[in-house]
Amino acid sequence: MADKLDAIRLTPKDWVDWGAFLGTGADLVAQRYPQARRWVLEPTEALAERSRQIWVAGHARPWWQAWKKSTPPVVSQGQPWPDAWPADGAGLLWANMALHAQADLDGALKAWHGALTINGFLMCSGLGPDTARELRAVYRELGWPLPTINFIDMHDLGDAMVKAGFLDPVMDMERLTLTWADATSMLAELRTWGGNVAWGRFAGLRTPRWRGRLIEVLNQHLRGPDGRLRLTVEVVYGHAIKPLPKVPLAEETRVSLGDMKRLIKAGGKPG
Repeated sequence: MADKLDAIRLTPKDWVDWGAFLGTGADLVAQRYPQARRWVLEPTEALAERSRQIWVAGHARPWWQAWKKSTPPVVSQGQPWPDAWPADGAGLLWANMALHAQADLDGALKAWHGALTINGFLMCSGLGPDTARELRAVYRELGWPLPTINFIDMHDLGDAMVKAGFLDPVMDMERLTLTWADATSMLAELRTWGGNVAWGRFAGLRTPRWRGRLIEVLNQHLRGPDGRLRLTVEVVYGHAIKPLPKVPLAEETRVSLGDMKRLIKAGGKPG
């Protein structure tokens, strides 16, 4: 996703790293905008603490280099915004591999929109609908419930971004093929990706017999011409600008205080 920053000509003074611990990419953004202040917003305090620890570990200095100090990011758990939050909002919100983790995508996009300043931009990505399509086909054949969530299509994401108030979203996607030597190795790695948040998933614990059946089926159905098990991963990307708010002309028009301040500062007019 960092490669897509080449098309952006804006230079943010502040940027939000949304879900930094799981999303990663902070070093690439920092290289692009070395003077920008980083704000880390995590969904839980446990992840916020992990983000703090990662920064400390990555910026530890020997005693003879104590003078080489880096400004630590402001790490917080969600909203309300931390103290000293920029009054007009941040210039960039970076949400790498965050789309599929949002239980309420419309609500998340609204929050991201609210975090940005006028002409600030959103960079986001997540898993698309072709992700694990081979695994879902196996589960359907066996009559088992869906093993994944219904990942969002990039066109639906674009519509949701417009609905949230973003201007002219640009969507993109790519498909990757991952391979493993056997089903045991594949399941071990998939388990590191996170929990199963699919609605209708099996609520209890599976038996060793069920696991043995799953491994047998995966080894049989997912093996490619090279003998390795194959699984598709689709990654959906989106970026968009937060435009100057449009205030419709009417006998009575209600405008939030924040939007009114932005309109005055930017010299905007009702549209």
